[in-house]
Amino acid sequence: MSTMLQSTTATASPAVALPPRPSHLTQTAATAVVGLVLLVATATLDVEWADLRALPAAVAEYGVLMFADPDWSRLPRALFEMWRSISMAWLGAMLCVVVSIPLGMLAADGVGPAWLRLALRGLFAVIRAVPEVIIALVLLTVTGLTPFTGALALGIAGIGTQGKWTYETVETLRDGAADAVRAAGGGRAAVVRWALWPAALPALLSFALYRFEINIRMSAVLGIVGAGGIGSMLANYTNYRAWDTVGMLLIVVVVTTMAVDAVSGALRRRIMEGP
Repeated sequence: MSTMLQSTTATASPAVALPPRPSHLTQTAATAVVGLVLLVATATLDVEWADLRALPAAVAEYGVLMFADPDWSRLPRALFEMWRSISMAWLGAMLCVVVSIPLGMLAADGVGPAWLRLALRGLFAVIRAVPEVIIALVLLTVTGLTPFTGALALGIAGIGTQGKWTYETVETLRDGAADAVRAAGGGRAAVVRWALWPAALPALLSFALYRFEINIRMSAVLGIVGAGGIGSMLANYTNYRAWDTVGMLLIVVVVTTMAVDAVSGALRRRIMEGP
């Protein structure tokens, strides 16, 4: 009897359908395409791979030329030019923040109209696609070889990234404060002023300090193309093969950048995490 019951139960129970095996064809094809592109790029790159064997010896040779006996006689001038680079980076960061935060707020969902959001996000994408050096080269024809050119280039180039950070920060905020302002009868401007702006301010300040750190590194690069600061001094002494002075300048750049990064990082942690 029990055998018949078990047989009936087994017959009545439906067969369990196994899920289909997932297809890895898309991932395999994408991997093959990426690998093919890398192989073609490597094969068509105009590089003498045999010369790479001499690279470590060349790096060691120039390292000795630059850092064995740095020329500290030009340190006061180097510190002055480094200060100009820091000033250029700071002005660029302030210009970037003043312009990008209002535009980034308007580009966030629920703040600006759809047509304005799309236009601003497209503008940010276009700005991010243009390197700072290209912007500086274009501005050189208008403003000349001055540190203001570098500051303006850094400010314009940072708008794309800072604006993207701004609207992404606003869109990740919780809706509780905004709903409370709307329930109290506040309009869109009131929601931005009393709900979104106070909640986003710590993150936006942290991003502004991070932009300043990026600008300090980029200011040295812009100086090489004639925008002034420590980069111009580096370019000049490199052209004259004054390696002992170049080594001193690199030490100044590295030490100053690390010090600014440490202070800025501490400030950003204090802003985000509190005392």
